[in-house]
Amino acid sequence: MFAGLQAVLLFCAVSSTLGAVLPKKRATVCNGRAELCNRPYGNTTFLGSHDSAFFSSDPFALARDQEVDIPTQLSLGVRFLQSQAHEKDGALHFCHTSCDLFDGGLVVDYLSKVKTFLDANPNEVLTLLFTNPEGLSLTDMWKPAFDNSGVTPFTYVPPHQPMKRSEWPTLGQLIDSGKRVIVFLDAGADGSVDFILSEFTQLWEPPFSETNSTFPCSVDRIDGPLSTVDHLNMLNHNLNVDLLGTGILLSDRIDAPTTNGVTSILANANGCAPFAGGVAPNFVMLDYVNVGQGMQAVNRLNGFA
Repeated sequence: MFAGLQAVLLFCAVSSTLGAVLPKKRATVCNGRAELCNRPYGNTTFLGSHDSAFFSSDPFALARDQEVDIPTQLSLGVRFLQSQAHEKDGALHFCHTSCDLFDGGLVVDYLSKVKTFLDANPNEVLTLLFTNPEGLSLTDMWKPAFDNSGVTPFTYVPPHQPMKRSEWPTLGQLIDSGKRVIVFLDAGADGSVDFILSEFTQLWEPPFSETNSTFPCSVDRIDGPLSTVDHLNMLNHNLNVDLLGTGILLSDRIDAPTTNGVTSILANANGCAPFAGGVAPNFVMLDYVNVGQGMQAVNRLNGFA
């Protein structure tokens, strides 16, 4: 019996030693490419989906901005998901302007689909940018949705805020740590939930709801002490049309193949580059991500032919 106990103790000691000596497994392919594992997050371009929760295959659903659901968007290479949230009947919903106009469902259900993707794709870094126009509580409304969906353990908490563009870890480091979901909120990110990060102190945006197909660039929304060069930046590359001159803007599905083409996206990126120190945007946010050449353009911006 004593000999058996000795054997068990020896096994535990050896196992502990091996665990301390053996190197941790490192990601060799990150977001689909080996070359991206050593690429800093702040120096990478990701394909984005504008109003990702507001999808419908019905062309008469005028408030839609996407045609395909979240799993399909992710399968197309989208790694930046944006949407707008409102409170409905005491629960957090993704709704387009109002829940009467387009109710995209509960945020927790949306995030559960994200969790399914994360579980099935362990070498992918994902960014979430949500808008909070009602200033809903992070602790009472937002954090429970992340906790109950199972996404919270994947979220990245930076060592400090704001983070300069040059300070973000590499994609490989994010994946190896298991903290590979970056969450930004446009309003109300008061630090009460450490993984919900303030958007405009770390990410600047050009104008949105653009009706000019040339996408003239300027710095439209920014906050905090960091310069535009030290911020991450994105392209609001979604074209709108004015409905019969009423001032009501709808996403332009007819021109989406051109808007989401390589030529248009690269021209927009070049127009914004002077504000970002001459570098490519971090996020290319599109309507109708299933249309056009969004992923090809992102590959070009990342330096891949």
